[in-house]
Amino acid sequence: MFLKNKIPSLLVALLLIVASCKAQSKGISNAKKSSKQEHPSLILTKTGVENIKAQLGTVPLFDDTLAKVKAEVDASILNGIEVPIPKDYSGGYTHERHKRNFLILQKAGILYQIFDDEKYASYVKEMLLEYARIYPTLPVHPQTRSYARGKLFWQCLNDSNWLVYVSQAYDCVYNYLTEKERAHLEENLFKPFARFISVENPQFFNRVHNHSTWGNVAVGMIALVMDDAELLEIALHGLKTDNIDPNAKDNDGGFIKKKGQKVGFLANLEEPFSPDGYYTEGPYYQRYAMYPFLVFAEALQNVKPELKIFEYKDSVLLKSINTLLHLTDAKGNFFPLNDAQKGMSYYSRELVSAVNIGYFYGGNKTELLSIAKAQGEVSLDDAGLSVALGIRNGLETPFIKKSIDLSDGKNGDEGGVAILRTNSTKDALTLVMKYSAQGLSHGHYDKLSFSYYEAGNEVVQDYGMARFVNIQQKGGGNYLKENTTWAKQTIAHNTINQDETSHFGGDFETGSLHHSEKYLFDVSNPNIQVVSATETNAYPGTELHRTMVFIKDDSFENPYLLDIIKIHAESEHQFDLPYYYLGQLIAVNFKYTTPESLKPLGTKNGYQHLWSEAEGTSETGNAKISWLNKDRFYTLTSVVSNNDDLIFARIGANDPNFNLRRDAGFIIRKKNSKDTYFISVLESHGHYNPVSEAAVNAFSNIKKLDVVYSDDSCIALVIETESAGKSMFTFSFKDNSKNSTHQIKIEEKTYQWKGAYCLFHM
Repeated sequence: MFLKNKIPSLLVALLLIVASCKAQSKGISNAKKSSKQEHPSLILTKTGVENIKAQLGTVPLFDDTLAKVKAEVDASILNGIEVPIPKDYSGGYTHERHKRNFLILQKAGILYQIFDDEKYASYVKEMLLEYARIYPTLPVHPQTRSYARGKLFWQCLNDSNWLVYVSQAYDCVYNYLTEKERAHLEENLFKPFARFISVENPQFFNRVHNHSTWGNVAVGMIALVMDDAELLEIALHGLKTDNIDPNAKDNDGGFIKKKGQKVGFLANLEEPFSPDGYYTEGPYYQRYAMYPFLVFAEALQNVKPELKIFEYKDSVLLKSINTLLHLTDAKGNFFPLNDAQKGMSYYSRELVSAVNIGYFYGGNKTELLSIAKAQGEVSLDDAGLSVALGIRNGLETPFIKKSIDLSDGKNGDEGGVAILRTNSTKDALTLVMKYSAQGLSHGHYDKLSFSYYEAGNEVVQDYGMARFVNIQQKGGGNYLKENTTWAKQTIAHNTINQDETSHFGGDFETGSLHHSEKYLFDVSNPNIQVVSATETNAYPGTELHRTMVFIKDDSFENPYLLDIIKIHAESEHQFDLPYYYLGQLIAVNFKYTTPESLKPLGTKNGYQHLWSEAEGTSETGNAKISWLNKDRFYTLTSVVSNNDDLIFARIGANDPNFNLRRDAGFIIRKKNSKDTYFISVLESHGHYNPVSEAAVNAFSNIKKLDVVYSDDSCIALVIETESAGKSMFTFSFKDNSKNSTHQIKIEEKTYQWKGAYCLFHM
């Protein structure tokens, strides 16, 4: 067993010795005079390469990664070079071929540096020469959907991906190439490429958006390799032009640069990140943008250390790595806020690089090593080696995900995202409440929305985005029209909808002007964790205030979630609150009717995509539904009146191409209401064993949920359990000070508490 585990390391060491002997016997005949700038110097450095060579065969995680990469690149070399004429959307053959090319080129360049084997440098050279041959003749991409069409790909974004990776390959083989070969590549490929995605596409390059970050970094990376000060300036500060249509929209629905707005890499580092490291587009796109952000920062640190890029904006890039890791569930999947594909996780190549860079440049925070160990691979560079050494030496400590409140906006004053966790174990209950800014073009109209998890499983879901990334059969792998007609609309989220319209009328510009406001975030007591926020602009004349509380009570198997929404409106409206639960409905406590034929719940603003499967009312004051998900039982108990409509809905109406998931939802509807409340408790309880066919603790523990006091400033709720135990939760909507004293009178009895809230055991 010992020998078996050592085989990858021994193999790497043997390959290094053979390659070194081969290079020495040939005198490395193709090595040419170095330029005045040292190469490699972006993600690999000469010192770093020497350290890697010295450690080979002794660092298991690095050696294993290197062996896998070598096998992958060797197979690609055997298959030969293919540089097809572009024609496909993402997911199509030519798209995927060029994508694979840039990934393999970067890896081949690294292997050349580590093994001194010129077959890797030759492979990089020959492919780059082939690209240099066809690039001057390429028109813009034949697919016309993008606001900024690329040449190799259907959009400039993917062209920028190519240049970010290929710049690293060029850096690694720079000294292998002759001066004439370098001049040819730069004049016929790299400089025209950089010009195309910048000067020729300012609507793409001069923005604050993840697209532009990739563009800025692509130009900046190749500028560093070529030692081109002019290109580097463009990368850092953008083009000196305002000749862009201010009303122009990109294919995602986002607007282009506003006149006078700062642009370039530094602006993209300054504007979208909050001081906490939260990226306003959401964790899915933060993950995507982290690679260019961090790899360029690493390159700047190596080539231009005087910029002190990792210290920029109070080290926000390094903070953002920790923030992004907190924005994951127990399985490492990113919470699908805004446009997001579910299942994207910190196992992605972008996060492998991010964790390595964060450890290497962030003071060797040992908790990052536990993430890297779970990822099972490292980047093949200076940073990756340091992580692999730390793991080999047993330095890792657990990365503990705690309850956290993350601010949004450049200055941290544009709302935020709160995460409440009941404990730090794998089976933790997790609440994600979103009260942030719009999130640029990838934002959704979902103020004060939430999602809920147990053990990394979605229980009450955020839909995410309507897109099948890189699956050609589904709209070329691009965003589907249902992303606009459903996924972005307010009714697609677990939050308040007024009069079957979306927040801000579904208008991007209006939504971008506003954000929700934090009222309270308090996790000082692990038994009562509270987040509370307000929204006053989503619907003119209507104020929304949502408070969500995790309460640990010994009479309940698990902590329960209390959800309080207070609405104040100047005139009467219809208010809908959906809960998109995942799992099989088990039981309800009210009567309902099912239609003979299904009809959509509405005609627009997302309602046209909801089938109305059943409707009912409750005369008991409480509506209760229970469902089974991943062998766990869940029950939602809500305070309702006999005038409230209780609707069972299912996504999928007006969807002839089956682009939407057929997920279920439960909607509480209050009609002709001005000042009103939505009050609910969500329980996690019991389990079902399909082998023994035994259901344990399958019933709700709540006998009654009741509002016993309410006025404009305070509310009091009583939760009565099946064992006749009672507790009362009180909350102040007007004063969130920890030092303020509040007093209410219920049935001739006075209750007094200090601070915004209190839990009384009665």
